[in-house]
Amino acid sequence: MQLPVKIIRGIFIEELKNRFLCSVLIDDTLIECYVPSSCRLGNFLELSGKQVLLVPTQSPKARTRYALLAIPYKRSYILLNTGLSNKIIEESIKRRYFSFMGKRNQLMREHVIDGYKSDLYVKDSDTLIEIKSVISLNRVADFPTVFSERSLMQLNQIYELLCKGHHAAFIITSLNPYVKEIHMDRDSKLYEAMQPCLEKGMQLMAFSIGFSKEEIMIKNKLPIL
Repeated sequence: MQLPVKIIRGIFIEELKNRFLCSVLIDDTLIECYVPSSCRLGNFLELSGKQVLLVPTQSPKARTRYALLAIPYKRSYILLNTGLSNKIIEESIKRRYFSFMGKRNQLMREHVIDGYKSDLYVKDSDTLIEIKSVISLNRVADFPTVFSERSLMQLNQIYELLCKGHHAAFIITSLNPYVKEIHMDRDSKLYEAMQPCLEKGMQLMAFSIGFSKEEIMIKNKLPIL
């Protein structure tokens, strides 16, 4: 995925009561910005007082002028926009990582089958793709990090679809490019719900997301412990 042409730098002040909003100091002005994440970032990172990268919001009707993109970390960045994982996987779907899906010419976003809305759907091979992101500063990232009733419901729906003959892949993306492994919490409700899906043939994969000078992309395939 190509990096946005215009990137703004600011100092993160705080997350607001609305979890999709935060305050960022940009050119000595306190500005309300959009947080494109389904979870509070404070659960994973201490952002207060840190430099962040932002991009202009695309919709002219948007409440905020800017949206969080990333935070500098070591010699790279940690992606803060969890929604971009879907786009990065979508643009990488032709790579050999995903050759197990067979032909991958017809790719659909948010395709609905029997009430389940997949992040991506490969029509050629009838494969549902569910993508989840994790943010961790550790070399080994734990997954899941928070309880999600929605994720349990999605896995139950995926199981029903697997029983009907559909195929599925569950992809974990680390937004920190320095993560080397994913540690699956086998005592979690999510792993319990995932087991029947794996037994029915669902593929489980993990990748780290990295930055180059011009793009955001899959950096490495990660082992899942």
